Amino acid sequence: MDERDPDRADALEQGFAYGGVARRYPRGLRRREPLPSRRLHPHIFRTKDGGRTWTDVVEGIPSNEVVNAVREDPVRRGLLYAGTERGVYVSFDAGDHWQSLQLDLPASSVRDLVVHDSDLVVATHGRSFWILDDITPLRQIAAAAAATAAYLYRPAPAVRVRWNENTDTPLPPDEPAAKNPPDGAIVDYYLARPAAAPVTLEILDRAGRLVRRFSSASLSSSSSPSPERPEQPDTALNIPLMWIRPPQTLSTARGMHRFVWDLHGEPPPAMRHEYPISAIPGDTPREPRGPWVLPGRYAVRLAVGGETRTQPLVVRMDPRAQLVPGALAQQFALALRIVAALRGDSAALQRVRAVRMEVKRARERVGQGAAAALDSLDGRAAALESGAGEPPPPPGQRGKENLIRLNGDLVAVYGVVEGSDATPTAAVRAALGDLERALAELLARLRELERRFYNRGP
Repeated sequence: MDERDPDRADALEQGFAYGGVARRYPRGLRRREPLPSRRLHPHIFRTKDGGRTWTDVVEGIPSNEVVNAVREDPVRRGLLYAGTERGVYVSFDAGDHWQSLQLDLPASSVRDLVVHDSDLVVATHGRSFWILDDITPLRQIAAAAAATAAYLYRPAPAVRVRWNENTDTPLPPDEPAAKNPPDGAIVDYYLARPAAAPVTLEILDRAGRLVRRFSSASLSSSSSPSPERPEQPDTALNIPLMWIRPPQTLSTARGMHRFVWDLHGEPPPAMRHEYPISAIPGDTPREPRGPWVLPGRYAVRLAVGGETRTQPLVVRMDPRAQLVPGALAQQFALALRIVAALRGDSAALQRVRAVRMEVKRARERVGQGAAAALDSLDGRAAALESGAGEPPPPPGQRGKENLIRLNGDLVAVYGVVEGSDATPTAAVRAALGDLERALAELLARLRELERRFYNRGP
């Protein structure tokens, strides 16, 4: 995908160039007398004719600034960035007008700027490096400003990368550390007015199949699980709450909004969740997440007030990963098998619990003789659900399977498959085969249990 402005490639051939002049007072004189204000002015010169004539274009930059660097965006012609002794400025019209791009950058002497892909990197004097993540909205600001209802920015290519390589607990709070970039595809959208209906965001694969769906619908509207609603943090776990990543929501308010898709599919229906010990304060997602998506082409679809906007999205693989051809496809296929088994297990758990609820209701209406038969059915259902009532297995042997334990075993194998970018091993494949066969046996037991209960007669 080539994001470049078609007019940008020939900008130099057409004679455009920009230069900043940092005019300072001589060092020796500066120590002896105050710096004359008339000598301290910003200067950014622009030429449109290959250097024959130059124009000073600094409107919007304070008159007491000093410009150290000027850079043109490599994608959008006329989008300029200027670094000064106090911060960063941006121009959307080739320098005719400037405005501050300071955001949360402290007042700093910015000595140089570079645009790396879709990020703006700022080098300061004594205040480290700063990075403004994803400047694609700046490149598309004119189209967004013209939108009458909603505008979906074309997202920059996303990189599938395992961003957290820490193997221990987070750094102490007093240890200087910068925030990591977002771990996924950054999706920006603009609403010209508040949305009266829910805002939905869908990720589609190349064939148009739904990969993930998000909605701004209120979390309190329903207590049942739904892939449209963001995952809620599991605060029952014994970890500091400051580690947990808060749930994302799609805003319906007027203005510009940012949402990050983590490049995962729908989370599997695991009974137990956890947070890794290699946590990031305030940004640790709940595991297990859905399967990693494959690198390739996708589409982002935004729906607001009955209208939809669609933009392409490219997902690239971490260029550092050394992969055997087909490894990711095999990993993805195996992960989908595990997710399917987890869904089957979860559905079976709901069915067996429904049977137990019906058994309880029926027992309250029957006599002593029929109650014994119902108690027997409930005992079989309890054993199927959790192994309750089963005799302990001999030492070193595995007990009779049950749905709750199988769910945990499937999650464990899923963690191995999704835990690294590699071809699944033969041992993992064999383990999954055993678990799939165990699920088939449990489903057969459940069908027999349902048949006995629902066909028992009045």
